Amino acid sequence: MPYLTGATPPTASTDLRTGLGIPGYAHPLLAPTEWGELARPGTPLDWVVLNVADGPGARPDPHCLEAAGRLRNAGVRVLGHLDAAHLDPAHAGTTRLNRAHAGTARYDRAHRGTTHFAGNHCGASHGGASHGARPFDEVISEAQRYLDWYLVDGFFLDRCPTERAALPEVRRTVSTLRALRDEAHIVLGHGTHPYPGYAECADQLVTFRGSWSDYRWSQVAEWTADYPPDRFCHFVHGVPLGHLDEALRIARWQGAATIWFTDRTDRGGRTDPWETMPGYWDEIVSRIGTGVSE
Repeated sequence: MPYLTGATPPTASTDLRTGLGIPGYAHPLLAPTEWGELARPGTPLDWVVLNVADGPGARPDPHCLEAAGRLRNAGVRVLGHLDAAHLDPAHAGTTRLNRAHAGTARYDRAHRGTTHFAGNHCGASHGGASHGARPFDEVISEAQRYLDWYLVDGFFLDRCPTERAALPEVRRTVSTLRALRDEAHIVLGHGTHPYPGYAECADQLVTFRGSWSDYRWSQVAEWTADYPPDRFCHFVHGVPLGHLDEALRIARWQGAATIWFTDRTDRGGRTDPWETMPGYWDEIVSRIGTGVSE
């Protein structure tokens, strides 16, 4: 089986609890059904990422305030989205101009009521490379606004670097975020297996983010066997309904307890596959809730 390695799988036990981590939904004005489903009792959610306008935005968004409040009242953990690419030394000299323009365009599209799900997300975490490097204090300022306005439970550090050289700066950022909020839940959105030391400075790592065609042949890094499954997350797009059970088994054997699988695709990088719920939403909720993924 291509998704197994020679190491003993860390998830051989049948008591693994799989939960959903929501990396991206469009703005509530554009995706009201999606946001409403998240607050439905019994939905097996680990957390939901809140991304107002490539960050918390310049002012509180009333629609996102309502969506976040509804989730909190339902006992769902809400994470503020922060772009962590600035922590990578390779991005040290990159301009912020593209990021500013991208955030403005997404805000405008959302408030025009467009049906294209690339607008002001209030939930999406982007994997694009157009965002530039930002000062450390700007990221912490965004985190504080998330806390002040949306009362988030933690943070999702999107595009987090993977190299050993960036680890000290990531540690510094995580330590500062936890100083802002006691018991903040921190997820590092690497998208691939990072240097093992990252596992010691966060609650969870996203060790796969990509297509089903890549995921079904992926292999897990052997060092992950030293940690429990609830430390790892997998985001996979383009998963057909007929392969959903196989995808759930891969996550189990690779030791990832938090997952997000969807049949939506990125259309060659032209769209964000995480912005709307999968066509088999009821099926995946049922499978996870009843333990079929085992």
